[in-house]
Amino acid sequence: MGQPHNHTHSYHTSDTKLTISIFLNVGITVAQIIGGLLSGSLSLLSDALHNFSDVISLIISLIANRLARKKSTTNKTFGYKRAEIIAAFINAATLLIVAVLLIKEAVVRFLEPQQVASGLVIGLSAIAIVFNGLSVLLLKKDSNNNMNLKSAYLHLLTDMLASVAVLFGGLLMQYYHWFWVDPLLTLLIALYLIYVGFDLLKESTNVLMLFTPESIVVDDIVACITTIEAIKNVHHVHIWQLNDDEVHLEAHLDFNTDIRLSEFDVILNQIEAQLFYEFGINHVNIQPEFGKCDSKNLIVQD
Repeated sequence: MGQPHNHTHSYHTSDTKLTISIFLNVGITVAQIIGGLLSGSLSLLSDALHNFSDVISLIISLIANRLARKKSTTNKTFGYKRAEIIAAFINAATLLIVAVLLIKEAVVRFLEPQQVASGLVIGLSAIAIVFNGLSVLLLKKDSNNNMNLKSAYLHLLTDMLASVAVLFGGLLMQYYHWFWVDPLLTLLIALYLIYVGFDLLKESTNVLMLFTPESIVVDDIVACITTIEAIKNVHHVHIWQLNDDEVHLEAHLDFNTDIRLSEFDVILNQIEAQLFYEFGINHVNIQPEFGKCDSKNLIVQD
């Protein structure tokens, strides 16, 4: 008995928000590339590179968002529900790649400092803050419950913070001629990208590898199920997260007596309710057993 979920409205709403964010970031990227080349600002060009990665990540998120609501078929029984997790993984990986490229460029600029047209840097970074701020506000609510949208949101949030840093650096260069601030800010932006990107990469990898969600303790689930008097043993347990909304459990139950199928249905309903309300598991597949000779280990090496 799976718990029903209806995300049709939220998916369509997310499509609209992602599309708006894509257009906003295309505009920022083009403006910052031109401005960075004209001003000679590495931090502005690095922000443009990050913005370009935002555009790619938003497009990936939009595609995944649309794929996720395609219906299941006989040869795709889960449909494309994992498309969003793959998108989150790709977006997290691009954050780390961009960070490495920025660190490399920052080191080069530290060794060979260059004068920067700070006025242009200030103006363009201010515009980027406004546009990225709008995109962040659009996706903030939806990012709380969706790993795919969270990855897009993090791209935009880090870029907005990067633009704030670039603006601050532009002011320091304008009034104090501290041109070393430009590569320093680039380095700080890159380190922050590594910080947020690694966490999301780890989270999406855990889902793709079918690891048990970190919030779930298998021993607690076993203890919960075995409180039911008719059950002797819980073994051969697998728990995995399909996507942001679905957590699956499959297990073998060894019964004390040879119960009837109607009795098992009553117990199964009880187990499903307990697992859903106490652990958030909404898809349960139980194999009942009585006197069967097989491994009774909690985790069986298949």
